[in-house]
Amino acid sequence: MSIFRYTASIDNTIVNAFQPNLKTRGTGANCGQADVLEVYSIYGRAPAATSSLTTGSQELSRILIQFPVSNITADRAAGKIPGSGSVSFYLKLHNAETSKTVPRDFALEVAPVSQQWQEGLGLDLENYSDLTKGNIGSNWIMATKDQTWTGSAGIVGGSYLTGSGNPRFKQTFDTGLEDLEIDISPLVEHWIAGTKANYGVGIFLSSSFEAYYSAPNPGAVEPLYTGSIINNTGGATTSYYTKRFFARSTQYFFKKPAIEARWDSVKRDDRGDFYYSSSLAPGPDNLNTLYLYNYVRGRLRDIPAIGSTGSLMVSLYSGSIKNDSASLDKLILHNGATALTGGWVSTGIYTCSVAVTGTTDITTLYDVWWSGSGEDPSTNVTEFFTGSIKTKVFGATTDTREPTYYMNITNLQNRYSPEETARFNLYIRNKYWNPTIYTKAKTTPEHIPVVSASYRVFRVLDALEAVPHNTGSDFATGLSYDVSGNYFDFNMKLLEPGYEYGFKFSFYDDELKSWLEQDEMFKFRVVDYEY
Repeated sequence: MSIFRYTASIDNTIVNAFQPNLKTRGTGANCGQADVLEVYSIYGRAPAATSSLTTGSQELSRILIQFPVSNITADRAAGKIPGSGSVSFYLKLHNAETSKTVPRDFALEVAPVSQQWQEGLGLDLENYSDLTKGNIGSNWIMATKDQTWTGSAGIVGGSYLTGSGNPRFKQTFDTGLEDLEIDISPLVEHWIAGTKANYGVGIFLSSSFEAYYSAPNPGAVEPLYTGSIINNTGGATTSYYTKRFFARSTQYFFKKPAIEARWDSVKRDDRGDFYYSSSLAPGPDNLNTLYLYNYVRGRLRDIPAIGSTGSLMVSLYSGSIKNDSASLDKLILHNGATALTGGWVSTGIYTCSVAVTGTTDITTLYDVWWSGSGEDPSTNVTEFFTGSIKTKVFGATTDTREPTYYMNITNLQNRYSPEETARFNLYIRNKYWNPTIYTKAKTTPEHIPVVSASYRVFRVLDALEAVPHNTGSDFATGLSYDVSGNYFDFNMKLLEPGYEYGFKFSFYDDELKSWLEQDEMFKFRVVDYEY
């Protein structure tokens, strides 16, 4: 499973906007329980507060969001998500449609908040009538009911980390209807490591899109925001109103703000698709990747003598006279040696990549995984595992027909619990495979491992895409394969219980340089049995 989602724990919209009387600012307003979040800049709504600025006083709205980073830390400690550098963390907010105007061609900035703040109980995003005063919650002036924002002197509207070493992030919006999706991995890694406190992030228009704004004198606590210190004097002289996102209070399960962890967990085990090196294939395609899975009482465990850092060697042998075991002679591998060093992947899983040149007459090879001080089995060598490999040979063809597949999920169930992570095994073969009386009968029919395959999940009721194809650098929806075929793991926590969902699959066509979605659809339900 290579997608984990962490929904926001608290969020709020803070504003310095005027209330309907156009005299009093709603800087004391709290919107922590509203079902949408809002960011905007309104230019020149009311007369200027100072003689030096004759274009009028401005109105701003910003977003605050905090996430349960302790859950991310716990999942990493439990080995559910990879270590730093092997996983990406994306901040995701979903566009909320509105009858109001929508700005175009602007940029939003994401910055880490520098102090603790409260969500609050307010709802009013229209008149800003739900005041924090006497209650809990943050607003434009206050971080909590008792604590003002403690940023630079005279600055309000949140307190944010600045300077080198404090990551900030930006996304541009062309139509204004886009979702927000930004890779904030450096910041999340700081939170996990404890090098920066997790106070969440602020989301606001970049300075060139925010109009100037006035602030109270240092130390002032006037909730009506009558200060005269001018900030961002070079800001926008046009309005950007209004960009809305769904808040964590929304009724829509898939629209809540979240941090999404994604990583490439695809394992390409060529044991069932092992080729001899050939001049017909480029160098990388001549390499075959092999895996060793060390199961102890049904659970993956590191080999005690190897662990995650020890040296594990791999050698290939031809068969014995009866071709039922490894011979005494090791094959010369692509690097001129008779052994390669295998690597640790995750708990109990090891891998190596190998190319075999020379004769192609040997149809069965044996891979031996071992450790020791020499290559002679009589000199302090410990053998851990011996496997067998059926070899193939590359060959050109005059057939240009694109491959067409038949596929099935062999272990698909009708229902799943939202608390389970299920492994799905796929059977894939050439659709036009047509065995004859001369075809050797097999217990298991012919199958084809698809090297580049991806899944997506949608809700059958309305075709809402719950998990889209993720075929970028993270390849979080990629399918693994081994000698038994393609497979993938899926965490049902990503789906809202009570609905029917469907899997669809896409295979990458190297000739067309594009992904082709297959016709088959596989349905299942997620059921919360507590209902």
